[in-house]
Amino acid sequence: MNASSSYDGTVTPLILRETHDEDEEEKENTRPHVGEWWNKVLDLEEAMHQLKFSLPMILTNLFYYLITLVSVMLAGHFGQLQLAGSTLANSWFSVTGLAVMVGLSGALETLCGQGFGAKEYQMLGIYLQASCIISLIFSIIISILWFYTEHILVLLHQSPDIARTAALYMKYFVPGIFAYGFLQNILRFLQTQSIVTPLVFLSAIPLLVHIVIAYALVHWTSLSFTGAPVAASISLWISVLLLAFYVMYAKKFNKTWEGFSLHSLHYVIEYLKLALPSAAMVCLEYWAFEIMVLLAGLLPNPQVTTSLIAICTNTELIAYMITYGLSAAASTRVSNELGAGYPDRAKNAMKVTLKLSLFLGICFVLTLTFGHNIWIQLFTSSSKIKDEFASLAPLLAISILLDSVQGVLSGVVRGCGWQHLAVYVNLVTFYLIGLPISCLLGFKTNLQAKGLWIGLICGLACQTGILLIFTWGAKWTKLNLHVDKEKHHQSVV
Repeated sequence: MNASSSYDGTVTPLILRETHDEDEEEKENTRPHVGEWWNKVLDLEEAMHQLKFSLPMILTNLFYYLITLVSVMLAGHFGQLQLAGSTLANSWFSVTGLAVMVGLSGALETLCGQGFGAKEYQMLGIYLQASCIISLIFSIIISILWFYTEHILVLLHQSPDIARTAALYMKYFVPGIFAYGFLQNILRFLQTQSIVTPLVFLSAIPLLVHIVIAYALVHWTSLSFTGAPVAASISLWISVLLLAFYVMYAKKFNKTWEGFSLHSLHYVIEYLKLALPSAAMVCLEYWAFEIMVLLAGLLPNPQVTTSLIAICTNTELIAYMITYGLSAAASTRVSNELGAGYPDRAKNAMKVTLKLSLFLGICFVLTLTFGHNIWIQLFTSSSKIKDEFASLAPLLAISILLDSVQGVLSGVVRGCGWQHLAVYVNLVTFYLIGLPISCLLGFKTNLQAKGLWIGLICGLACQTGILLIFTWGAKWTKLNLHVDKEKHHQSVV
């Protein structure tokens, strides 16, 4: 079980620890002395709570990610043009759809997390509805943008044939962006209540169904290539409906979901003030990695450099997905404790999460260091790319370690409601420091692909350092959202 009963009809979060009891000090004094030294290094109880939270979140996000990936894989079997088109379409979806929707839903991590910690249970459903309204509006805007995919990609110097194929794919994936936005909102709603174990099953079911639907539409119907995006849209809507029915009919949500309410309309504008910085925070970082791939295509021997940077970017993404669960744990743990009025416990949770994430990052780096020859064979058989990747692996290891730390700090930022700060940090560190250094070293020296990645490391290092200094020294506050005032404000806990 991932939660225990705290009041009639709802739950106490798994990672909102029972340290709020008055006899906490007595429990601490009666602990065995054997573990005292180790507990100074790492709070084992806190660490176990966070690991139990993180694993289901990692699996859940992986399963939802595989829905779109399976469609791309099936579409790619029709030929090189279809493979290139579907892959480009998936990247276009990630840049214009995934990053935006994940970012917009990040505001729920702040509001629902702190609201749950403060026992303002009825507000969670209101925030969820306000977020869904905003996601609906942005989905309409994005879908209009997708109808001009071919023209935009051609302007970005993509092959006309590949751009046309990608545009066809995106046209049939338009219903999917609406589902994806709602899906991310419901996931954050559940995550902030530490309802994570059921999500593994509720995400695995649509994935299994999707494999069957996608194969059937691609191979057994006249849809052929377009059957892949149609199947992805259907499966994402199945995912949304499963989660929606779970929230509407499970008794544990009797307090946090009281049905649809027009009252949520009063919170749309105020919610947007937090959602927009949250979206910008995610997009600025995500787009920086995509720009790296585009820059690689301008270097000498672009086929090798583009493939190399793309492989490194995908490797970084996979490593981040492993530590993402801890980032979600940090966000939920911090927001819950701040909402309950315990900033010191929130800071302790952050310290534990940083240690765990850094440990996982080191494990991944060691695996990559000793097994990079095996890893690169999964992507290519080119000896040239293999040699280049081997020389780039140490730099990739550094960026993965930095990313493991900044991922947790970004989760803390979302939990505290500091998204507006992260926007400026990401803008400066990536676009005024990282990318200029990448261009300088990549195009003005013989470093080429290494120079591009060194610039990225500089941006990540500055981003991580600034966020670390700020989160360590800032006053941790509880965010209050009031529609009867001109703007939301923060009150010191």
